[in-house]
Amino acid sequence: MAAATSVATAKRGAFWPTFVLLAGAAYCLLPVVWLVTASTKNAGELFTTFSLWPSFSGGLTSNLEQLASIRGGAFWTWCLNSLIFAGGGAVLATAVSALAGYGLAKYRFRGRQLVFNFLLIGVLIPGVILAIPQYLLLSKIGMAGTYWSVLLPSIISPFSIYLCRIYATAVVPDEVLEAGRLDGASEWRIFRSVALAPMVPGLITVFLLQFVGIWNNFLLPFIMLSRTEMFPLTVGFYSLMSQGNDQVNVYNVVITGCLVSVLPLLALFLSLQRYWRLDLVSGALKG
Repeated sequence: MAAATSVATAKRGAFWPTFVLLAGAAYCLLPVVWLVTASTKNAGELFTTFSLWPSFSGGLTSNLEQLASIRGGAFWTWCLNSLIFAGGGAVLATAVSALAGYGLAKYRFRGRQLVFNFLLIGVLIPGVILAIPQYLLLSKIGMAGTYWSVLLPSIISPFSIYLCRIYATAVVPDEVLEAGRLDGASEWRIFRSVALAPMVPGLITVFLLQFVGIWNNFLLPFIMLSRTEMFPLTVGFYSLMSQGNDQVNVYNVVITGCLVSVLPLLALFLSLQRYWRLDLVSGALKG
């Protein structure tokens, strides 16, 4: 009897955490469901039908055709620009963060703690605060309005450097580095051949965070860029929405474009997920 009572109590105790998790999942997934259903509707159905019920009148096909042809195919140019900004910025930021984080974790030098303290301050500063000063600085050297005006501010990420520093401290043993130095290997060779491999899962995390952050960034390219052909998707969609009341209604086209723009992020997460799994497996084998 006591055992049955304890089981019933445990079930009741597990209900509320499960309910909270399900409610949180529904809260996060509801906008995605709306985005999918809204993309299937044409302009006349978008505001006249139930929001979470899809349309089967061919609205999705029509929206995709309009999206591909709007402004002479500007959508594909914006996709390419977003890929350049997000892919190039994420790769460069990951490389810089790996080197900086490894250096802060494994080298002892004067002012090391001071540098780390300033790094923590940089983590606490929102990126939007720096957009205007970055524009003023880059305009002084004639780089505002170029691809580099968006790429360069994305390369240095205090939070990514902080993550790499923490990860390098945890997974790169000092004894292995000392053994490499005793064998006569250079510091660059030690980093490339010894330290980089165990840091890969952490670097993948940094790459994903940077890619998603730059892909979704609006304020920085909005301030830096003035030519339509250089816009990323975020600024391009904004320009469509703000083109004036005398223009054709493009709400359904922009919504469909937002759905399409999510697909590369989904593909990226699914393709890189195996690196985390490999890391867990290798950790289990080492244990």
